[in-house]
Amino acid sequence: MPGRYYDEWQVGDHVVHAVTRTVTETDNVLVCALTHNPQPMHLDHEVAAASEFGRPLVNSIYTFGLMVGVSVADTTLGTLVANLGYDALTFPSPVFVGDTLRSESKVLSLRESKSRPNAGIVTWEHQSFNQRDELVCRCTRSALIARKPA
Repeated sequence: MPGRYYDEWQVGDHVVHAVTRTVTETDNVLVCALTHNPQPMHLDHEVAAASEFGRPLVNSIYTFGLMVGVSVADTTLGTLVANLGYDALTFPSPVFVGDTLRSESKVLSLRESKSRPNAGIVTWEHQSFNQRDELVCRCTRSALIARKPA
């Protein structure tokens, strides 16, 4: 189990996640289909070509999901009780098919759970960058994490 227990985290811990991913056209089309998002800026090359970007934008739900997904193995795999929320989600730069994304996570705060003595709340800042080191996605995430078994 690679995830960490609540007791194993410290404020300031920084994890550079090993998993990277080059975004494909199929990734973008599948996420649009699965989320019922018909936005032409994601799917119509002619519409996107006439935009300021000149090509389709990758669905931001994919960018967000990938960023959080690649963090799981290093943060919460096997120790998560529940995700409590995501805040301050931003997309400072666009993502295009062919971009390779990497992600990092940093612990912002730790808090004892008042209702569950066997768990605590960890808040991370997750960030994702493209191959040019441009920030493409950022959010904070709070999760209820199990304490290490006695």
